[in-house]
Amino acid sequence: MRALSGGIDFGTSNSTVGFMENGQPRLVELEHGEVTMPSAVFFNFEDDRTYFGRGAVSRYTENVEGRLLRALKSVLGSSLIQEKTRVKAHSIAFSDIIGSFLHFLKENLETRLGGPVDNIVLGRPVRFVDDNPQADRRAQDELEKAAQRRGFGNIEFQFEPIAAALDYEQQVTGEELALIVDIGGGTSDFSIVRVSFERAQRADRKEDILASHGVHIGGTDFDRLLSIAHLMPELGYRTQTKDGKRQLPAGYYIDLATWQRIHMLYTNRAMTDLRQIRYEAARPDLVERMIDIVANRQGHAAVAEVERAKIALTDLTDSAIELRLTDEALHLPVTRGQLNEAISATVERVREAVAETLANADVAPHQITALFLTGGSSAIPLLRESVLDMLPAASVIEGDMFGSVGRGLALDAGRKFGV
Repeated sequence: MRALSGGIDFGTSNSTVGFMENGQPRLVELEHGEVTMPSAVFFNFEDDRTYFGRGAVSRYTENVEGRLLRALKSVLGSSLIQEKTRVKAHSIAFSDIIGSFLHFLKENLETRLGGPVDNIVLGRPVRFVDDNPQADRRAQDELEKAAQRRGFGNIEFQFEPIAAALDYEQQVTGEELALIVDIGGGTSDFSIVRVSFERAQRADRKEDILASHGVHIGGTDFDRLLSIAHLMPELGYRTQTKDGKRQLPAGYYIDLATWQRIHMLYTNRAMTDLRQIRYEAARPDLVERMIDIVANRQGHAAVAEVERAKIALTDLTDSAIELRLTDEALHLPVTRGQLNEAISATVERVREAVAETLANADVAPHQITALFLTGGSSAIPLLRESVLDMLPAASVIEGDMFGSVGRGLALDAGRKFGV
């Protein structure tokens, strides 16, 4: 039997799986006819089963007893990867949870291809970790080990923006000097690539890749910033103690606003601390809202609602964060202008990273002829406008925000493994 291959885009927020069919890259339908699935894992305490993607999120939102984990990619290269999380009577390492998610993707790919898949190209950000090459290397090694333990024998890696460039190249008629901007859930990646139909036929593209760069900024950061600015103050963040001498401790509020840290609130110690904070607070009624969310394990639901409002502000100028607590319903209006204010400093960091990418490639801004945008967070208006404003001669190419990288990884797998 011939060796089968494919590509996996394991994203912070969403994941896809690609394969080649009749010389064209395709995406696997992962669940309910969808080719994109949330990178989520839910341990169901009621039936002792593990669910992935939409199945994981839906059971959590239906208040099935269990544990939801999201943004797992963010723990790669961090100290959290060595830690374990409590699931009923067991402690499970984050590396094993990532492995179980990869196994689910592998099974879907094998079902689609009709046999075992040994060869895989895994997407990776240009930088898992900013300004720390050792931690960045550890992150790739950790992902590779997780894939090996789940049965992949031959594993290659490709930068996610390069994969997006390979997909974009399928539609190019002339030659372009393209800036590929891939802004996902956890990272922002940039590559400057010469693309054309003729160049696409080459096996070795090293000469066409002028520069790659990345920063650890993504959609979950924008969620966190919007939450800290507009939800957390309604739960007591930055309010005073009743003696007026200091603000309430910020740590638990930051945890509640951060996808991969929410689970750290679900401990007896955290609840004890929160009750002490309520006792010391000038506004105990606000802290009581925080306790309500944590006690009812609604942290992920709260961040998901912030994310929903952020996404709505892509097309609308006004939205709201809506939360149902035990004794009240919160309705917090939020405008696009307020979102822009919350994320403006972070968007400026993205602009600086684009400028550094141009400098690394020794390319002037006006030489870029195409701006190819992919990744869900590339839809944020302030971010799009800020990057495009830097490139006076560039036309904007709308990629498949969630599928370009997966298809590009499939193309890369076809070239690297010859199948």
